[in-house]
Amino acid sequence: MACYSSAPRTISSFDKISNLRSLPSASPTVKKLPYWLSNSPVPQRPKLVLHPATPKRPSFYLPNRSFTCRSHANPSDSQITTKVQELHVYEVNELDRGSPALLRLSHKPVNSLGDLVPFTNKLFTGDLKKQLGITQGLCVLIEHKPEKKGDRYEATYSFNLGDYGHMTVQGQYLTYEDTYLTVTGGSGIFEGAYGQVKLEQIVFPFKIFYTFYLRGIGDLPEELLVEPVFPNRLIDPFLYYASYWKPILRFSLSKFFAQPKVPSVNQQSS
Repeated sequence: MACYSSAPRTISSFDKISNLRSLPSASPTVKKLPYWLSNSPVPQRPKLVLHPATPKRPSFYLPNRSFTCRSHANPSDSQITTKVQELHVYEVNELDRGSPALLRLSHKPVNSLGDLVPFTNKLFTGDLKKQLGITQGLCVLIEHKPEKKGDRYEATYSFNLGDYGHMTVQGQYLTYEDTYLTVTGGSGIFEGAYGQVKLEQIVFPFKIFYTFYLRGIGDLPEELLVEPVFPNRLIDPFLYYASYWKPILRFSLSKFFAQPKVPSVNQQSS
């Protein structure tokens, strides 16, 4: 029996490369096109032109409205906003409305943070000759000042001026010195009002004098623009009522109690 001996064959890298080159290409054979097809012009694709679609109006829509800035409106409107008008009123507590009420939510024997003070008092014109309406609001105690014998509140209240309308104010309320509060709005002739009001404590909480510095409204009626009485501890609306009605009462009483004239002797003889 013939015996075959096999020895491992060594293949060089050069042989591998030559073998790979001898393999058929995997890419398909590209055939040349005929002359009349290769020279024919290639048709160009039509360009797609997109036009913005017109938005469709919905079945429900709001009518177009023109908005104008106040500064672009009538010149008189800008004059109203910049004009400052002073209004003087007195707030008087005549102890006939059960005001003020002290709600000690802190449950402490002295005024403390969180105590509430609802109040309502009468409002009079600056000359104290006519009652305009009332005040009504709420004060929240923020800090007790024993060294100044008073308190600091955060107040929110309104001035109801009868048929004229009302104004709302908000801010720091001090019981021991004068302070300023912010006018936050109003109604009636005070619609659109803004500015500030100076609060002068005459006798807390019974007599307070206010000076409003108002913007954003038309001219105030003359009845409100009266010469104010100088703030002092002795002011009393009843006294000014009496001084106002005294000449009128005197004239009326003189007519009522006037004695009939008796004709003289000369007139009787004639």
